[in-house]
Amino acid sequence: MTATTLVFLGTVRTGTAVGDSSALAVRDGRIIALGDEARALAGTADEVVDVGDGLLMAAFGDGHAHPLFGGLESFGPQIKELESVDAIVLEVGRWAKEHPEAEWIVGASYDPALAPDGEFDARWLDAAVGDRPVVLRAHDYHTVWCNTEALRRAGVTGTTPEPRLGWIVRRADGTPLGTLREWHACDLVLDQVPARPVDDLVEAVRRAGRAYARAGITWVQDAWVEPEMADAYLAAARRGALTVRVDLAQRADPDRWRAQREPFAATRARVAVEGGDLLSARTVKFFSDGVVEGGTAAMLAPYLDAPHSCGMPVWEPDALAEAVRSFDADGFQIHIHAIGDAGVRAALDAVEAAGEANPPWDRRPVITHVQVVDPADLPRFAALGVIANFEPLWAQPDPLQTELSVPRIGEERARLQYPMGELAHDGVRLSFGSDWPVSSHVPLEGIQVAVTRRTFAGEPAGGWLPHQRLTVEQALMAATAGVAHQAGADDRLAPVPGAPADLVLLSADPRAGDPMDIRHARVLGTWLGGRPTYRAGEE
Repeated sequence: MTATTLVFLGTVRTGTAVGDSSALAVRDGRIIALGDEARALAGTADEVVDVGDGLLMAAFGDGHAHPLFGGLESFGPQIKELESVDAIVLEVGRWAKEHPEAEWIVGASYDPALAPDGEFDARWLDAAVGDRPVVLRAHDYHTVWCNTEALRRAGVTGTTPEPRLGWIVRRADGTPLGTLREWHACDLVLDQVPARPVDDLVEAVRRAGRAYARAGITWVQDAWVEPEMADAYLAAARRGALTVRVDLAQRADPDRWRAQREPFAATRARVAVEGGDLLSARTVKFFSDGVVEGGTAAMLAPYLDAPHSCGMPVWEPDALAEAVRSFDADGFQIHIHAIGDAGVRAALDAVEAAGEANPPWDRRPVITHVQVVDPADLPRFAALGVIANFEPLWAQPDPLQTELSVPRIGEERARLQYPMGELAHDGVRLSFGSDWPVSSHVPLEGIQVAVTRRTFAGEPAGGWLPHQRLTVEQALMAATAGVAHQAGADDRLAPVPGAPADLVLLSADPRAGDPMDIRHARVLGTWLGGRPTYRAGEE
């Protein structure tokens, strides 16, 4: 008998009606047998892996993330885990001193809850670096904090008019404070930052791939791709630096989307030819609105702390519907960022308009984040066949919620947040993402929060909005089969014979024991098409 490449002995979660199996066999990158049939092949296998007390299952996917941004964060000041403004300023100063050659100091991603109302002063950074521009992204990537020199180089002064899509946070005298919110405001400074060389971008892709492999992930939706980023991914694929499956979602710009249709289609075709088996570009990304913590998510009623404002829609609803119809007609999967209840409604309306205007096809539209949903809109997800992509790690009462979001929208709307349980009950397809580097890319952390709706410290004891909790099995499905469905990878919905061997080996079964311990299970190995991309102890 031809030698079998790999046999796993131990508990195998199939996630299907078959239930758990006791063994799994792989040959030539695909699963060929389960149970006794797989065990019978162990004697001729090239390798046998003892699952022990752990669990073998389909590898995780990440249905919404920014791998390139995540990889690039390691190039600048390391501010992500810092817990005070002073600590960030010290780290920026340290990095600038160690890198005198850097024309700009660029970093990410700081916690916007560290300053009142998320407003950060340029003078705080000036104390560390005054002679070179500094620009830092908040961890939501919808806000930047910069020093005075960065504002000067960008020409942002007290007389600079407010951009159409964005806000310049100002002092009482009208001068810019140092905090810029949303697209056009952030771009005033970001457009001045020199482009990174392609070698840096390829290395960022490589680093992101290593991080995903250690977390048990084999497929990622890059949910924000500009033209130069597609070139970087193709270069990474050519150089063998791409070690995870990635679909590129090209970002539609409300000011020039018509001119983007032909280039987007050309990029999709080019990636299909040059990207190999791991890369595709089937998706177009839309930002319906901003973020609650910044007061830019589009809301049906005004913010409590800004009664004059319902947020900042990135698209007018009719324009969003027209653009979605057009890209849907071009055969692209639609992926819409929607956080506020008005943003979610506009996204649903756009998906509905595309379905009414265009011939039927396997479109699998995605609305991502789905933070605040008006109850009247919940049934529309199932009716329209929308995939609800959640970042489950956000569904907990952390400081971002308690100090920024809830005070802005109030308790009544706060109770409508992240309705995973209700949508799952309605039969809506759920997929999980991380929005990394906005938050942790480790799926087990998000799964734990989806199941418990508690912080890692255990608060609140009964769970935050406990009626929205998922079962462990529902959460595992969202992180595996749900993402595979979103990816259009029906052959990767479950680890059964014929499926590609995209697998993860965990040190413990998340379905057993205390749900508050789910995140403590370790990834012992990750396989992409039967090839190991990570094994504990081998790095």
